[in-house]
Amino acid sequence: MYNLLMTILLVVSVLIIIAVMMQPSKQSDAMSALSGGADELFSKQKARGFEAFMQKVTTVLGIVFFVDALALVYLSSH
Repeated sequence: MYNLLMTILLVVSVLIIIAVMMQPSKQSDAMSALSGGADELFSKQKARGFEAFMQKVTTVLGIVFFVDALALVYLSSH
């Protein structure tokens, strides 16, 4: 059981890295980095399409990662 959970943790870790790298960039240009993104404060739009899908995938993978890590901690302590 421990080996199965460890394998799942490694696979989920790689999938989280891939999911984060596939997300589109939020920064449009160098000026928004210098201004702190103040111009985007009032233009906040809800994510749509691929961006929304990748946010949900990343959230689900993060939850699976933490649940799996907690299960591994429990198994290793008992």
